[in-house]
Amino acid sequence: MIIIGGGPAGLTAATFAATLKMKAFLIARDLGGQAVDSTKIENYMGFDFITGPELVSRFQNQLLHSHFVDHLMDEVTRIIPEKDAFHVVTRGEDTFLTNAVLVTTGMTRKKLYIPGEEEFQRRGVFYGNIPDFSFVEGEEVAVIGGGNSALQIVENLRTLARRIHLVSTSKLKADPAIIERVKVFPNLTVYEGYRTLQFAGENSLTTVEIEKMSGGKRLCLSVQGVFVAIGHEPNSALVADLVALNEKEEIVIRPDCATSRPGIFAAGDVTDAFGKRIIIASGEGAKAALAAKAYLLKKAGAEAIR
Repeated sequence: MIIIGGGPAGLTAATFAATLKMKAFLIARDLGGQAVDSTKIENYMGFDFITGPELVSRFQNQLLHSHFVDHLMDEVTRIIPEKDAFHVVTRGEDTFLTNAVLVTTGMTRKKLYIPGEEEFQRRGVFYGNIPDFSFVEGEEVAVIGGGNSALQIVENLRTLARRIHLVSTSKLKADPAIIERVKVFPNLTVYEGYRTLQFAGENSLTTVEIEKMSGGKRLCLSVQGVFVAIGHEPNSALVADLVALNEKEEIVIRPDCATSRPGIFAAGDVTDAFGKRIIIASGEGAKAALAAKAYLLKKAGAEAIR
């Protein structure tokens, strides 16, 4: 089995495959996925609180030391079916033949696609990475989004930024506990029901223009930085022509993580499984490894009978 992706689902699947004595191979651009950007993970089993980097470090230690799995740091560009097997091709032009594929490619942060977004990237427009916080220390900033990721950014900026403007197209939809914490921050102003229209400035970002969705009232916020956290898009393009996707372009899976194509399994945030959480992705990765082993054993038995 080849596992594609190095986030929580892929890493958990790989360590489970090792304990199941499966012949598994992991291919990933990096180890950790979006989890490394999580500054506060609450109530992951075994921990009341742990940061994303700390949890990923523990995942990596299990993969590389406790349950070693052969792996390659590269990006898979193609999966080519051949009868009931698959050729997996990487950007480095390595090709591997496998009987089963597990796709755990996760998601990518969404962009706003508004004027100024591309122009001011890394010059005031950021997407939530922890090292970027130092660029706005003591400044006025905006955070775009109303989910857990956006509010976690607000929490981290609370003692760094002079003032924080939180802009969301809807009511805040993060976990209630996080909403309750941030709404009492004295340096936070919340704009619910506002869309972001454009970013402006000269050499760097100085202004964010927003508009009330009902009524059309426009505001110009003077800021030196903006953090965009409006959700993610599934990285499913690799298998878009091979398996069924839903309207969100998530990979449709059955309860055992099998896709519409025999031999291809999927787990984690790239799928239509309910709940985009690290703990859920990890559980789905474990389930997928178990299901893939059952599939391979059944396949081997059928071939032995023939």
